[in-house]
Amino acid sequence: MVYGLGLILLAVLLGPVLVRRVERNIEVFFLLAGTLASAAAGQWSKELLHAALTEPLPLTVAVLVFGVVVRLLRPTLDREVERLVKRFAPRWIYFGLIILLGVTSSIITAVIAALILVEAIALLKLDRESETAAVVLACFAIGLGAALTPVGEPLSTIAIANLHADFWYLARLLGPLVLAGIVIVGVISLFLPAKYGHSLKADTHPDSWSEVFVRAGKVYLFVAGLVGLSWGFRPLVDQYISKMPQAALFWLNSVSAIVDNATLAAAEIGPSLTRAQQRGILMGLLISGGMLIPGNIPNIVAAGRLGISSREWARVGLVAGLPLMLLCFAVLHWLG
Repeated sequence: MVYGLGLILLAVLLGPVLVRRVERNIEVFFLLAGTLASAAAGQWSKELLHAALTEPLPLTVAVLVFGVVVRLLRPTLDREVERLVKRFAPRWIYFGLIILLGVTSSIITAVIAALILVEAIALLKLDRESETAAVVLACFAIGLGAALTPVGEPLSTIAIANLHADFWYLARLLGPLVLAGIVIVGVISLFLPAKYGHSLKADTHPDSWSEVFVRAGKVYLFVAGLVGLSWGFRPLVDQYISKMPQAALFWLNSVSAIVDNATLAAAEIGPSLTRAQQRGILMGLLISGGMLIPGNIPNIVAAGRLGISSREWARVGLVAGLPLMLLCFAVLHWLG
């Protein structure tokens, strides 16, 4: 069983990175992988089916509702951003976007926060280097903030489900660290260049109504697949992950830079972990997930809409992310 689960885990980690067809149909791929993992671990049951059907609902509904709201209010949002551009320097708009979207992403969801970011950045009409740096830092903040509630992003949805915890558990566990990280990223943005020039190629047309509903459906399938994976990987969590110290778990999850952090959360988070282990895993996932495009959903959304290449993202993401990892590790070591 362990070897079979190991092969499934390897396929889940490498498939989206190496196979373009898997990347394009990642929701269906994860649903199939989750089904196989749970069956291989002997976890297939009515309880699993109920969990797979119900646990994706809060995040899916949030993505749908706020997607509809943003679709309806887009002209108003555009006017407000244009008004800000006339009154404030770009770096202060960067700062405001990072703080606002970082703090609210746990409610409006990381997907919607990333879409709002894309629209705002497109309206600034700055040069490519300036906009890329602002987008990468903002996605760090969105990825951090979205983890505070189970409706923020798939990672937090799966973590809460696996830990059988209440709605605000992650806010209590990670809140001070996450808020400090958002503020640090916001302060860094004040030192970014802000030059007018050839901007990123944003998709400036509003989403069609079909895109709004299809996006919500994809989120539902993706999280349902993660539920199956998390149930299937429970034996690995109990046998191996729960015996590793917090420091090792923190640095091990730096692999989240190249693998979606929700996938790793599904494979690693379980009720047998201590609070220190949970904190180490989640903070490692959240920070390293911002360093490269595949690490987190807001990165994928923003980079895809704005045409940011992997190399452009890495130039900013690695420079910002590695010091944040070191700082967070020092804080976690101090907390014990």
